[in-house]
Order: sequence, then C-alpha cells, then structure tokens
Amino acid sequence: MRRPHTVLAMGAGIHSRLLADNALDRLESVAHVDTTTTVTDFTTDARQLARTEVLFTHWGAPPLTEDVLHRMPRLCAVVHAAGSVKHHITDAVWRHGITVSSAAAANAVPVAEFTLAAILFAGKRVLDVAHTYAATRTRPDLLPYYNGHGNYHRTVGIVGASRIGRRVLDLLRPFDFDVLLYDPYLGPEQARTLGAAQVGLDELARRSDVVSVHAPQLPETHHMFDARRIALLKDGATLINTARGSLVDTDALTAHLITGRLHAVLDVTEPEVPPADSPLYSLPNVLLTPHIAGSLGNELRRMTDWAVDEVARYTQGLPFAHEVAPEELTRSA
Repeated sequence: MRRPHTVLAMGAGIHSRLLADNALDRLESVAHVDTTTTVTDFTTDARQLARTEVLFTHWGAPPLTEDVLHRMPRLCAVVHAAGSVKHHITDAVWRHGITVSSAAAANAVPVAEFTLAAILFAGKRVLDVAHTYAATRTRPDLLPYYNGHGNYHRTVGIVGASRIGRRVLDLLRPFDFDVLLYDPYLGPEQARTLGAAQVGLDELARRSDVVSVHAPQLPETHHMFDARRIALLKDGATLINTARGSLVDTDALTAHLITGRLHAVLDVTEPEVPPADSPLYSLPNVLLTPHIAGSLGNELRRMTDWAVDEVARYTQGLPFAHEVAPEELTRSA
C-alpha cells in the first residue's frame, strides 16, 4: 500500500482539535503527511504544494482556483472531513478531473438525531410544560391543559429528501407518525419507499403538526417558507429548521411566534445571529440554538474517522465510499 503525499488544508487551529486521539496516527499510517502544520492559504511553500497528491480539508479550507491547481499538478483527490464542499471546491476542480470526497454523511447523523429529538419534544409540548412548571412550581393539571398533545399519529412534514432528510425519515419509522414528504426531485413511489406520502409544499404546510426543513440553500429555496406559506401552517404547529436560515423568512415567522400561534425550533436563522433585541431569545414557544445540530465535540471524530477511511481507500486504489459528484452541488447544501 503506497502512502500518497498529503497536505492538511483548513482554518488555523482546527487540525489540533479535529485530529485528536488516534486520528493523527491513523492518517500518518496511510499517508505521508506533516500533521504539525496546516495550509491556510495556497500562496506559500510552493515545493510542498507541487508534490501534493491528496488534500485533507476541513472548515476554512482556501478555495481551489485554477491558479492554485496549476501549482498542484499532482493533485488527484480532495478529502473533506466536514460537510459541504461548496466553499472551496470550484469548477476548476472538476475540469482538472480531481476526485472529491466529503464526510457530509457523517455530519448528517447528529443533525438527524437532533431533529428526531425536536420532533418528539414538539409533540409532547415539552417547552410548554417546562415553562408552566417553572412558573407555577407545582404539578400542573396535565389532562385538560395538554389535551390533544402527544406523538400518536401526529403528522410530520419533511421538506427535502436530502442526506439528512432521508436519515430523519429512517429514524421516524419506528414511531406512530403520519409522515409527509416534499421533494421536487422524487416521485410518489420513491417517497413511499422512504416511508412517506409525497405532497406539495403548500399541502405539507397545511396538514403537518410538525414541519422539519432539510432543503439546500439555493436561489430557488430562498424564503421557501415566506409570509404566505408560514400563514398556511395550522395553529399550534411547530417549524423546525436545522438547514439554513435563508430558507425561512425569520421576520414573518417571528410575527406568528409572538402571537403564540406557532412554535419553532430554530438552530439556524437569518441573520445567523439574531439581533440582541430579537424576541426569539425569550419567547417561551421558541427553542433557539446557535447552529449546534451538526457535529459538535466528540462527534467531530466521526467525520475525521470517515475521512481517514477515505484516504485509506484511495491508497488501496479503491473508489471513495462518499464521493461527491459535480451535479450534486446544484441541489445540495
């Protein structure tokens, strides 16, 4: 098994946290790599770049432009130990025939787990119960107060059969949910195979008790939940967004949340950090988190492990298990 010359390319300080535990040893066992340094831009160390066969990238990786690729004539593969590659993979990469792999599937795992927890908590009205309990400091009369709540045959609407969306659908199978799915790239039979009924987006909004957004950030998905579509959501419905903030008109949603008509679990917003005076921070019907649904803490190790596995496959002449095709980027995050 040969060991290709490999370079770490990512934001400053990331590699020491990313390649913790035995990850450095594992990577060094399959590749010639200097694990003490990372490339944060491609303007230095021309000799090293000229020898590079594999780039091992993560958050903050600099863009691979045509000019950069001319300085890396031996580059054959980019292995990204994180999710989206849109920030550094340019059209020039595909023109040069470079193979790209991503650990997006590994990052999908915690997002789907977070979403499942949010769906289950939404049906049980956990936020409401917690706030009521904290305010009264006595056992509330649950039967009349929360009549109609629960997770038995609640309708869950999944927006987007993306990698994460499909994993959420898999996690929902053991439960007694009625699942709807909107994805313009799928047919009804494909949706049924995934355990859901295919519907239009407006119908999904009207019928769902919980709506979870898993669509990519594209020009055509900007504000897919705009003021009109948010108004279609039934009273008491919960909107979950772990995708991108731009998919939901935050101002329009906030107006409904202030009245108490809707509930929300928002891991992403537009802007990314709401203004300090935003009511989203204090509304009792909102769970607002700072983009934590994806890999966090020891979950980063899963992405690293998957990426090192890809380098190992490359050294054995095997195809990547998680190769990224250029056409995927037109409909993925």
